[in-house]
Amino acid sequence: MRGWQQRHWRARSKAERVELYTVVTWYVTTWFFSLCWMLLPLVGGLDHRPVALVLGASLVLVAALQCAVSNRLTRRALDHYLGRTRLPARAHRTPAVLLASALALTVALAALDAADPVTIRLVIGAALLPFGLLLGLTVPVRVFLRRSAVLAVILMGAFGLADRDGLGILVTGVMAAFQTLFSLLACRCGAWTLSVLWEAERARETEARLAVAEERLRFGRDLHDVLGRNLSVIALKSELAVQLARRGRPEAVEQMIEVQRIAQESQREVRDVVRGYREADLGVELLGAQGVLRAAGIDCEVRADAGRLPGEVQSALGWVVREAATNVLRHGDAGHCAVGLRVREGLVVLTVENDGVTDPSRGAGTGVERQDGPGGGGGSGIAGLRERLAAVDGTLEAGVVGEGRFRVVAEVPLRDGGTSTAVTSGKVSEVTS
Repeated sequence: MRGWQQRHWRARSKAERVELYTVVTWYVTTWFFSLCWMLLPLVGGLDHRPVALVLGASLVLVAALQCAVSNRLTRRALDHYLGRTRLPARAHRTPAVLLASALALTVALAALDAADPVTIRLVIGAALLPFGLLLGLTVPVRVFLRRSAVLAVILMGAFGLADRDGLGILVTGVMAAFQTLFSLLACRCGAWTLSVLWEAERARETEARLAVAEERLRFGRDLHDVLGRNLSVIALKSELAVQLARRGRPEAVEQMIEVQRIAQESQREVRDVVRGYREADLGVELLGAQGVLRAAGIDCEVRADAGRLPGEVQSALGWVVREAATNVLRHGDAGHCAVGLRVREGLVVLTVENDGVTDPSRGAGTGVERQDGPGGGGGSGIAGLRERLAAVDGTLEAGVVGEGRFRVVAEVPLRDGGTSTAVTSGKVSEVTS
C-alpha cells in the first residue's frame, strides 16, 4: 500500500488527487446502489419459483455488467466533459442495451408477480443509476432531463400494463425522477468542481511561470547594467584608437590599453553576476521571495533576523533564498513554505522548508535536482549554492524531513557580532544579535 501511494498518490498534484478521489467515488456509487437497491432486496423479496429465480439471477448478472461497463467508461466520460477528448456516440450503445435488458427483466418480474412491489421499484432505481451517471456527463442538462422524462413516461406505461397498480405507477415515476436528479447532481456537480479546480491549477502554473520569468528579467537587467555602459565605452575608445592609429598618433596605444582594462573589468563583473558574488540585500530577497510565493498561491511565512550582516554573508544567503523560492514555484506541489533566519552564538542559520514533495528522490522545491553543467563553477543547483557558501565558510544541508516536507538549512559563521534587523511577515524592527 505504501509503495502504491508513492507511485500513484504522492506523484499526483492536488487537482489530480481530487479527480482520482471523485472518479473512485463514482465507481463505488454504482456498485453500492446495485448491492443495496437490487441484490439485497431480491434476496428477501423474490419469489422462490424457478422462473422468478432465473429472472432474478439474470437481473443480478446484467446489473454487474452495467456497473463494470459504467466504470470502464466513467473516466472517458469525464475527459469528454472537461474537453480533453471526445467520447464517441456509439459508446452509449452497450450501456443502453444493458439498461433496456435490466428494465425488461424488471417488467417481467412485475408481470409475473415474482417479486414484491417495493423490490421492483428499488430494482428500477438501481438499474437507472449506472447509465444516468454516464449520460449526465456527456450530454447537455436539458437533453438529459428531456430524455429522462421520456424514459420515465415509458416506464410508467410499461409497469402500468404489467401490474395495473395506480400507486405502483406513481412510485415508478417518483423513482425515475429521483434517480434522474441524483445522477445529475452526482456527476455534474463533481465534474463542475473538477473543471474549476483544473482552471485554478492552470492559473497557478501560469503565475509560477510568470514569477520565474520575472526573476530571469531581473537577472537580465543586472547583466545589462553591467555590460551596457562598459560596452559603449569600449566602442567609443576603440573608434578613437582607430582614428589615432590612422594618423600615426602614439595615443592610440594608450586608448587600446584602456579598452583592454575595461574589457577585463567587464569580464570580472559578468563573472560576478553569473556566479552570484555580487552583494545582495538579504532583507529584500526575503521579502521578494515571500511576495512571489504568495502571488503564486503558496502560503509563505518569513521569520528572520537579516540586518547588519557582512555583505558577503548577505549575498550568499540571499542566493540560497532566491534559489529555494524559485524551485518551490517550479517543482513539487507546495501549499506552505516557511523561511527562518536567526543569529545565535556567532552563527547565522537560514532554514527554508516547504511541503508538497511529490517525488522525494528529486528533492522537489529545493533546486537540488539541478546539478551544475560541465565545468562546474557557480551553477544554480546544490553544488553552486554550496560553492557560494563555502566562500564565507558556510555549509548547506538539504533533505526530506517528515511526511512530504523538504528542508534546506544553510549555516554561516560570524566573525563578530552586531545589530540586525528582524523581518517578520514583511514588518521590520530592530533586535540585538
